[in-house]
Order: sequence, then structure tokens, then C-alpha cells
Amino acid sequence: MKAKDFLNLLRHDDIVAAIKHAEAKTSGEIRVFISRKDVEDPVAAAQEHFVEMGMSKTRHKNGVLIFVAPRVHKFAVIGDSGIHAKCGQEFWESVAQGMTAHFKRSEFSQGIIQGISKAGEILAQHFPCGAKDENELPDEVEHD
Repeated sequence: MKAKDFLNLLRHDDIVAAIKHAEAKTSGEIRVFISRKDVEDPVAAAQEHFVEMGMSKTRHKNGVLIFVAPRVHKFAVIGDSGIHAKCGQEFWESVAQGMTAHFKRSEFSQGIIQGISKAGEILAQHFPCGAKDENELPDEVEHD
């Protein structure tokens, strides 16, 4: 699928609302990035964008990136060292499985929202929102 078509199908306002809702319960940061490129390795591409988007600079190292490459039908969900240390690989795989089920039914927005919600739940458990918590990164869906 062309990235432009994919972006047009997304319910951007609902995705941003899901990010805001999830982040209201945690000091963690959740971002969504849609790539227009032919990505061979979505995890490597996600890791590169994670750094480029400033996600590695969060105070508690608890950022989560949902990276989607619709042209090649691939995606990755990655997190910074703080969150990965607390939840391990199993968590990331469960988030990806839930998203995959929606993506197979062409429910792209719902798949992304499910990933955001699941990430938000684990972030809230391990990194609850503090009194001085602030939104460190933008909530909008980004793309190249």
C-alpha cells in the first residue's frame, strides 16, 4: 500500500487522543511514525527514527515508538532502555501480535490505537505520572 493512501486512511485525531490518554497516566512518551520508504528491517529503521525524533533523550528512558512502513507491510514497536528493562521482549511481542490482528483486517487506526493503549498500560505500571511530569515530546503522528 502506498504510504499516502495509508496516511489518508488513518484517523489521526483518534490516534493523537489515544496517545494523550495513555500519557496522562505515565511519565512515558509514546510516538507514532509512518515511513513512506521501502524498509527492509523495520526494527533497525525504528531505532534510527527513535534517535532522530529525540526519543532517546527522555528523562526516564521510557519512550515507545510505533513505526509503520505500509509500502512493505511491516512495522515495529520499540522502547527505550528503561522500559525494555522492566518488561522484556515478551511485552513487545504481545503488543505486535495485537496490532497484527487489526492490520490483517485493514483496521490500521485501530491497530495503532491498540498498540498505544497496551504500551500505555505497561508504562503506567512501571512509570506512573508524577506531580512534576511534563509532556516531553509531541503527540502527533509523524511521517517522512
